[in-house]
Amino acid sequence: MSVRRADSLGGRAAIVGIGATEFSKESGRSELKLAVEAVRAALDDAGLTPADVDGLVTFTMDTSPEITVAQAAGMGELSFFSRIHYGGGAACATVQQAALAVASGVADVVVCYRAFNERSGRRFGSGVQHREPTAEGTALGWNLPFGLLTPASWVAMAAQRYLHTYNLPPEAFGHVAVTDRRHAARNPAAYFYEKPITLADHAASRWIVEPLRLLDCCQETDGGQAIVVTSAERARDLPRPPAVIIAAAQGAGRAQEQMTSFYRDGLTGLPEMDVVARQLWRTSGLAPADIDVGILYDHFTPFVLMQLEEFGFCGAGEAADFVADDALPLNTHGGQLGEAYLHGMNGIAEAVRQIRGTSVNQIPGAARTLVTAGTGVPTSGLILGTDGG
Repeated sequence: MSVRRADSLGGRAAIVGIGATEFSKESGRSELKLAVEAVRAALDDAGLTPADVDGLVTFTMDTSPEITVAQAAGMGELSFFSRIHYGGGAACATVQQAALAVASGVADVVVCYRAFNERSGRRFGSGVQHREPTAEGTALGWNLPFGLLTPASWVAMAAQRYLHTYNLPPEAFGHVAVTDRRHAARNPAAYFYEKPITLADHAASRWIVEPLRLLDCCQETDGGQAIVVTSAERARDLPRPPAVIIAAAQGAGRAQEQMTSFYRDGLTGLPEMDVVARQLWRTSGLAPADIDVGILYDHFTPFVLMQLEEFGFCGAGEAADFVADDALPLNTHGGQLGEAYLHGMNGIAEAVRQIRGTSVNQIPGAARTLVTAGTGVPTSGLILGTDGG
């Protein structure tokens, strides 16, 4: 992988299984149990067994180690195990790691998973309460004393600059929230099933950190999600239509920090996602017009708009109108605003369903899906398709 040339990973691996627990605000069980339930469900979906698995990938933030999940799920020997840093930015990178292992012959079947009690246990929205001294924590030290304690407050800085630069009102962010909730309202797995909202609802919701309102901020969720990756060749013999990994990429930008990259030349974009976008387009040979569905990480609505602009779907400052016009089917599962906040892993599952033709909000003929991971941090992305081309 290089930011300067295409890589050769595309088309060599595929997602063949997806599985999840229910999404709730009080799971009533351990995060390990959630992880194992999701992993087993994904393997059942793939037509595979725990004995077939020889690799596991998760997040550094996950509390259930790979070897513990392997033991609890009844797996045997592992030849590959890996973890990705930077919170939600890891989501698509877990699949990239799995694909790299499969394509290189290091492993045959790799399961990616994420499970947490983020609502009933540790709530990310409660802010920084304790942090051991680390190099990356030094960056937070410049902001925490002045009241920037939560993810919403960090994103609000960039969001305010975006509105100022393009002369937009805070209501511009509402189009993302309304779109997500419209799709969630038709998704029985979504927390906000049968609960759509209007732009007026968005504008009436309370301020969290100006210019972000309550309905600009994602949920807090208990649950687990797992993804099964194997070779494109083996995928053809399994029961479900494979979602071929056409391209996968990670990206970190210049002057990158974790959520507080305020010393860059500008705050109206996401340079780390630009790195991902260039890699995905270069490796796949595709362009925005070739994408049928976009599953864009939506922990906060402003960063969805910036992602659309970084990927070239529209010009700078134009994304609110782009979303309002439904120019691209977006977050058809309801996103993290409407379905569940699973650090983006549930978005990957929705991209697979669109390729299979089984989404509750199915886009007819969907053959190419773009998926992105967490924004404001070093991040990752995928293009999935019905074939490797």
